[in-house]
Amino acid sequence: MWAYVTIAIGGIFGCWARYAMTNTVQGFFGRAFPYATLSVNILACLLIGFLFTVTVERMVVPPAIRLGILTGFIGGFSTFSTFAMETFLLAEQDQWGKGALYIFLSVLLGLAATAAGVVAARAI
Repeated sequence: MWAYVTIAIGGIFGCWARYAMTNTVQGFFGRAFPYATLSVNILACLLIGFLFTVTVERMVVPPAIRLGILTGFIGGFSTFSTFAMETFLLAEQDQWGKGALYIFLSVLLGLAATAAGVVAARAI
């Protein structure tokens, strides 16, 4: 039961954080390229790599709390489904170059950020 509660609470805060970051990034860079979703996804990858490693390898964290952080907060914050929709829309609008660049950057930077999170967590 506590797992559901912590996931719900984490999800609320993750969604709010995503909304705030999306508005901030779009305020700086506009909407011509999906910079907001890209930056949220990269940060989410960094966070999940770091927090998973910390809560599994470095600290004793109750499973319900770990679920609240990883599944709730990070799940509410990350935006892979939005990434897929935005990529589809770019393709539908015949913006194949932007679509390909978006896919490439999301995957490459996401993997690099996840690895960086794991390395950072293991270094502390």
